[in-house]
Amino acid sequence: MRRVSPKRYATWCTAARTSIRWSCCTTCLTEHATALLPVAGAGGTVLDDLGRVEYATASDERCRRLEEVQIELDEGPCLDATRDGAAMAPAALSGPTAMRWPRFARHARRAGITAIAAVPLRTPGFTAGALNLMSGRETEIPTTNDLRIAQALTDATAACFGHQHDLHDQAVLIQQLSTALESRLVIEQAKGVLSERLRVSLDDAFGRLRAHARARQLKLTDLAAGVAQGTVPAELSEP
Repeated sequence: MRRVSPKRYATWCTAARTSIRWSCCTTCLTEHATALLPVAGAGGTVLDDLGRVEYATASDERCRRLEEVQIELDEGPCLDATRDGAAMAPAALSGPTAMRWPRFARHARRAGITAIAAVPLRTPGFTAGALNLMSGRETEIPTTNDLRIAQALTDATAACFGHQHDLHDQAVLIQQLSTALESRLVIEQAKGVLSERLRVSLDDAFGRLRAHARARQLKLTDLAAGVAQGTVPAELSEP
């Protein structure tokens, strides 16, 4: 087993957590996994907005192809780890264990991969994806301690993703609030126009707007926008 310098590991975790782009995080993950762990290669998958597993990154072309094969065949350790949210110890891709993913195992063996392990990219709220650790020789089989290191690396990467997810949610919330405020402003302007034109209270003006919109199946904000700009339906102009 390779000895991992605490300083080197801490530096990578910091880089992952402060990375601006999620794609950079996953690329760093596979690069450092192959540098720090006794494996032939590594690849990663993530869940898209619809909950589908998709390719994210790989340390080399062979691993990239094997990640894509798993998605095409809808079977493989990376898909299982992503969907189940649980780590998977190294599994041989020949013999009884290969029957879990028979079609993927054949592709992997032809590519020179004899065993594979996987760890999930987990955040407190959900599993974002998974990391595959691919082995080509007996000396490349990850130990229990190696899997702990791999999980720590993926946790650091998932923390970066979770931070971006939170920022995305915050941006969506801000946009929703902004839209709501703009709609409210337009409605208030329309109430003022009607109140002044018909010499009625603001509450009465709002009641007339709402009733007119409902009767004609219009959006209240669309009707209010027209009234605020001076386009007042004849029915609303009547006292």
